[in-house]
Amino acid sequence: MQTKDTLYIGGDWVAPATTQTIEVISPTTEEVIARVPEATEGDVDRAVAAAKEALAGPYPQLSPAERAEYLRKLSLAIQARSQEIADLITAEMGSPASWALMGQVFSSTMALDGWADLTETFPFEEIRPGAIGPVLVRKEPVGVTAGIIPWNVPLFIVALKLGAALAAGAPMILKPSPETPVDGYILGEILDEIGLPKGMVSILPAGREVGEYLVRHPGVDKVGFTGSTAAGRKVGAICGEMLKRCTLELGGKSAAIILEDADLAATLPLLMPNSLMNNGEACIAQTRILAPRSRYGEVVDAVAEAVKGQTVGDPADPSVAIGPLVAERQRDRVLGYIDKGRSEGAKLAVGGGRPAGLEKGWFVEPTLFVDVDNGMTIAQEEIFGPVLSILPYDDPADAVRIANDSDYGLSGSVWTTDVEAGIDVARRVRTGTYGINQFGTLDLRNPFGGFKASGVGRELGPEGLSAYLETKSIVLPGDYTPPS
Repeated sequence: MQTKDTLYIGGDWVAPATTQTIEVISPTTEEVIARVPEATEGDVDRAVAAAKEALAGPYPQLSPAERAEYLRKLSLAIQARSQEIADLITAEMGSPASWALMGQVFSSTMALDGWADLTETFPFEEIRPGAIGPVLVRKEPVGVTAGIIPWNVPLFIVALKLGAALAAGAPMILKPSPETPVDGYILGEILDEIGLPKGMVSILPAGREVGEYLVRHPGVDKVGFTGSTAAGRKVGAICGEMLKRCTLELGGKSAAIILEDADLAATLPLLMPNSLMNNGEACIAQTRILAPRSRYGEVVDAVAEAVKGQTVGDPADPSVAIGPLVAERQRDRVLGYIDKGRSEGAKLAVGGGRPAGLEKGWFVEPTLFVDVDNGMTIAQEEIFGPVLSILPYDDPADAVRIANDSDYGLSGSVWTTDVEAGIDVARRVRTGTYGINQFGTLDLRNPFGGFKASGVGRELGPEGLSAYLETKSIVLPGDYTPPS
C-alpha cells in the first residue's frame, strides 16, 4: 500500500489544493494498493502559471545539444529504475511482467534516446532563399503544452509527448489516468534527480473533468492526447473552438493480412504477441486476422492453438502471458463485446468468458472468433481486450478492401514470403503505420499516428517534433551575409 500526499507542480512537491484522493485498485486482487491526491482546477492553475514562467525562463533558450543532454539523462535515470517502474505498472494496471519491462519501460527510454538524437540534428534555424533576399526560418516552442496520458502504457505515452516537448523547449503539464497515477511519482523523482529547470514539468493525476479543464485552460497552447476516439473527438472540438494546436492519437482496429504464400510456422510466433500484447489493451493490436479462403481452416487451427497456449493469471508471474484487464468496467465491456459477437453469428473457437480458477481479478479468457463478417460489431469496434477475429478473403485486393473497411486506420501488418508483394499491400492499406513480417508496427524514430478516426497529427520523428514547434520567418536584408 502506497500513500502519497503531495503533487509535482512546476518541479516542486507541494500540498494539493484539496483533500480529494484517488484510490488505485489492483486489477489482480481487487484491493486498494495506493492512494494519491486527486488534482483539481486550482492545481491546474498553479501548474499553468509555473509553465508560463518556465517558458520565459532559461530552458527554452538552451542549445539543442543542451536539451538533448537532459533527454539522455532522463532516459538513463529511467533505465536505472527500470524494474521498479515495470513492477509498479504491472501492479497498477495488470500489464504482464513478461511484457512490461520492454513494452512499458525500455520502449520509453528508446523513444527518449530517439528524441535526443533528433534534437541534435533538427534544423531549428535555417536560412532559405527568398523572393528578394534570404529568409531566416526559425522553429520556436509552441508554448505551454498539456499531455493527457492513458492507463495502458503510461510511461511510454509520456515519453512520446514529454520527449517532444523537452526537445522543442516547451513546458508540459502531464495528466496521468486515475488508474495509473503512481508511476508518475517515480517520474517526478527522476526529473528532480536530473536537475530539470523548475516549471518545465507538472504531473497532475485526475479524472476527465479536470482533464477537460486543463484542455480548455486559456494558458495552454497545445494539447497532446492519447485515448479513445470518443474522448479524442471532444478534445479536438475544444481545441478547434479555442484555436489550440492538438495531436490526437486514438483507437485502432488493425488488420493483419496473411497472404497465401505465408509461412505460418514463422508468422504465428511474431503475429500473436502483436495481437494480444498487454492483455489486448493496445491501440496497435492486430485484432482482425485476414486469411485467404484457400487456407482458412489451416489458419484457424494454427491461431486457435496459439490462443489456447496463452497462460492467464497473476501478471507478476513471468510465465503469464495474459493478465487481468485494468478495471471491472473494462472487463464487463469486453465480455459485452463477446456476447455481441455470439448474437451476431460469429463462432467462438477459443475462450469467451472468465477463466476457471481465478475467482478474484478482472480476467477475461483469450478469445478467438471465427466465421466473422467484417460488418459485425466485433470486427468494426475497438474492444481493447484479448479478443481476436479471423476473417476470410478471396484475393489480395479483397484483403485490402476488408482492411480498409473500417473507421480506423492506425496500424496493420502483412505476412508473406514475398516482400515486394507485402510492400504492394502496405501501400494500399490506409493506416498510419504498417509492418511487413514484423512483430512491431511502430518505429520509435519515425512518425506514428493514424488515418481516419485513429487520430490527427503524428508523434515521433521530425513530424512529431514539429507538432510542438511554431514556425517563424524572419525576412533579412537582400545583401545579408551570415557570419562565418
